[in-house]
Amino acid sequence: MTGAPGRRNLITDVPGLAVGQAEDAAARTGVTVILPGDRAVAGCDVRGGGPGTRETDALAPENLVEAVDAIVLAGGSVYGLAAADGVVAWLGAQGRGFGLVRRDGVPLSPVVPAAILYDLANGGDKAWGEEPPYRRLGREAAAGAGEAFALGTAGAGAGAMAGALKGGTGSASWILDDGVAVGALACVNSHGSVLAPGGRTFWAAPFEVGAEFGGLGPAGLSAAPGDWGPSKGSAVPRQNTTIACVATDASLTPAQAKRMAMMAQAGLARAIRPAFAPFDGDVVFALSTGGRPLTGGEAQLARIGSIAADCLARAVARGVYEAAAWPGAAAWRDLPA
Repeated sequence: MTGAPGRRNLITDVPGLAVGQAEDAAARTGVTVILPGDRAVAGCDVRGGGPGTRETDALAPENLVEAVDAIVLAGGSVYGLAAADGVVAWLGAQGRGFGLVRRDGVPLSPVVPAAILYDLANGGDKAWGEEPPYRRLGREAAAGAGEAFALGTAGAGAGAMAGALKGGTGSASWILDDGVAVGALACVNSHGSVLAPGGRTFWAAPFEVGAEFGGLGPAGLSAAPGDWGPSKGSAVPRQNTTIACVATDASLTPAQAKRMAMMAQAGLARAIRPAFAPFDGDVVFALSTGGRPLTGGEAQLARIGSIAADCLARAVARGVYEAAAWPGAAAWRDLPA
C-alpha cells in the first residue's frame, strides 16, 4: 500500500481539522480539543470496561444527530467532562451548533462529545474546591486551536501515565495514494505497557514510519503469554484509559464513521498490551470532514479503517516517546539504551 505521512504527521493533516490544547501545570492535567472547521460526521466506539464519556449515545447512527462541532479529550476523571461545557459555550458564542429550531432568540446547540482519563492521583495540586479548571481549559483549548500542536506531556495527556512510564498525547497521519487523508490522536493513560519486556522497543514498532518514535525497529519484539512489559503495578478500576480520535476527509455516513472507529480500535491493541481491560476506559471517536467522495464504497472504507488503526498505533507510541518525565514518573527517554 503506497502513501506517506502528511506534512506535519499530525491529525491536522486531515483537511478541515484544527487541534487546541491547554494545561494546568500545577494540577498536572490538561485538555485537548479536536475542532473541525465545519460540522463533521462522527462515530464512536467504546471498548474499555470503565469509560467516562459525554454525548456518545448521540452519535449512534440511528439517532438524530449526524454531525458534531468538536470532540473533547480531557484529564481529570469526572471533573474533566466539564471541559466540554467550556467548548460548548465558546462555540455557541461563535454562532456554531445544531439548530433544531431556527428562530431569533433561540441559540444553537453545539454538539460536543467528550471522553476523560484519570489523572487525579499523579501528585498534582487538585485542591480546586468548587472550581475545577476544566471548563476554563476547554475554552482556552478551543480558542487556541490550530494546525500545529505539541506532543508528549501536553493537552489531555499532560498528566497521563502509560503503564510504568510517563504517558502523553501523540498523533500521526497517512495520505493514501488516492489522496485521502487519515489521521489519529491519542492521549495515553493505559494500564498496559507500550513496550515489549526487557527493553525500549514499542509494541507499535512494526508500524513505525522513519524514526518517528525512536527508530529502534521491531528487533526483540516478543513476549510470553501474560508477559506484558512495564505495565502499572495494580489494576485499579477507572484509573486507566487511552482516549483517542481518528479522522479522514473521505465523506462518510454516521454508520461508516462508527465502523471506522471500530476498526481503529485495533491500533490500541497493536500498541498497548493488554488493551480493553475491565478497568480501562478506552474510547475512540471518528470524524469525517467530508472533503472527498468515498468513491470505492465499502472496500475503500475498509482500507481507511485499516490505515486509521495503523495511525492510532503510531500515535500511541509517539505520545509516550515525546513525553517528558516528572518526579516519580520516568519517561521513555530515561530508559537505558
